[in-house]
Amino acid sequence: MNTGKVILLLAAVLPLAAQSNNTIGREVSVPQHLKDGEELQMRIPDLVSFGRQLFKARWTVQEGQGRPTSKGTGSPLSDPSSPLSFPRSFNRLSGPDANSCSGCHNLPFDGGGSDRITNVFVLGQRFDFLDFDRANVTPTRGIADERGTITTMATAFNDRKTIGMNGSGFIEMLARQMTADLEKLRDATPAGQSVGLSSKGVFFGTLIHNADGSWDASRVTGLAAPSLTTAGGAVPSLVLRPFHQAGNIVSVRQFTNTAFNQHHGIQSEERFGLGVDADGDGMVNELTTADVTAVTLYQVTLNVPGQVIPRDPEIRAAISAGQQLFSQIGCAACHMPALPLTNNGWMYTEPSPYNPTTGPNTPNLLPGPAKYPTTAPPVTVDLTSDTLPRPRLKAANGVVMVPAYTDLKLHTMCDGPTDPNAEPLDQNQPAGSPGFFAGNMKFITRKLWGLANSGPFGHAGSFTTMREAITLGHHGEGNTSRLAYQALTPFQQDEVIEFLKSLQVLPPGTPCLVVNELGRCVGAGPRYDSEQ
Repeated sequence: MNTGKVILLLAAVLPLAAQSNNTIGREVSVPQHLKDGEELQMRIPDLVSFGRQLFKARWTVQEGQGRPTSKGTGSPLSDPSSPLSFPRSFNRLSGPDANSCSGCHNLPFDGGGSDRITNVFVLGQRFDFLDFDRANVTPTRGIADERGTITTMATAFNDRKTIGMNGSGFIEMLARQMTADLEKLRDATPAGQSVGLSSKGVFFGTLIHNADGSWDASRVTGLAAPSLTTAGGAVPSLVLRPFHQAGNIVSVRQFTNTAFNQHHGIQSEERFGLGVDADGDGMVNELTTADVTAVTLYQVTLNVPGQVIPRDPEIRAAISAGQQLFSQIGCAACHMPALPLTNNGWMYTEPSPYNPTTGPNTPNLLPGPAKYPTTAPPVTVDLTSDTLPRPRLKAANGVVMVPAYTDLKLHTMCDGPTDPNAEPLDQNQPAGSPGFFAGNMKFITRKLWGLANSGPFGHAGSFTTMREAITLGHHGEGNTSRLAYQALTPFQQDEVIEFLKSLQVLPPGTPCLVVNELGRCVGAGPRYDSEQ
């Protein structure tokens, strides 16, 4: 008997089981959760299907929604005498702020990004209940920050756009392989020498191994501060953190554990412990470790974005010319058209061996023996399999090229702290520290696949057009390519935009990566003039 099919069947019939006394009048979105260990027995399509149910679930208080006595960070409230119970159980700025994952991740399809209305107020969750009441001055209770300084809408959090998860499995595997490359270079560098760090054609600067055995990562570029820590003689981890627009999250699983607590008030076993009511709502084990594996696999197996090439010959010519101009003016130096996955890197394993277990947004499951909720045997998924939602990337000559248009590096994209694109807080510094309040000007190179139908644009969704994102959002390290774009003729600029407009998330089930406006597969010739 297939355990996965039984579980899914139970989930489907339980709401109708009027004869079962323990379900009469029950108001829940997920009647039956997975038991830890069941994820190892289920077929991958069934596990992904159950993960989709969790992603779309509209959580209720009867299954643990809300967090009366804890913050979105997981820490206890600053003022436990004012629990986050009705009418303080919802807060758009500090959370809980959504009933379901798909409530925000839905554009153009479930799992994608969204309109600016669903922007996330990153770091607002460190407050109990951010309300801007000037009488509410207990630090991080209502209006005062960690310093006791009164905050404003411009200083309390970083305003970020919800971005899509399509193709995230390939992105995570790229980051894992690149991390392994950098660590190998680090480990082969003797004391008293330095090494240039590069992987898959991306250069991350120079790491210095001092003669006394300590490390100097001051000349390493493109990695987030937590991956460069050398304090107390620590060896810099050099882990790529490809999620969050400030490069703050290592894996989709880490993102998932964090988001369920912050946005929904649903606590996972691995983050908060088995049998632990961390948020004082009377519920324990609100998400099993197996549940988190399922919903993570749903996200990492979402269909990858593709390209829409209209049949109009003038538009086709503009897309082709725009793609060439995109490279000529230097955009492709950071928005690298494709990065290679090698050595069966498309065989995704969950959990990631790089999941952090200490620091913010931890702990997270690690691969190992079945010791829930700390370790579990990995579940393996072939990201190129036709059993997963299409379209999919395929291997050719032992390589899968991932056309995400990114280098997975952090770049300074502002001319200074007064640049309107700069953020007031640095997510990669300890909350409340001077570095935290110094603000952030570094953002991971935007993955352009799926760009066109996932607007608005920019890390805060500030721009309604891609043209605005280029001309108003590219400063600092982006200045050279921005100026080169502005130096093009108006028609050439339009050609670049037409190319970017072609990069879209395709409807799930689309059989190929390049289609015309009717959804019919298009050949991959230089002028896209062969249709199937």
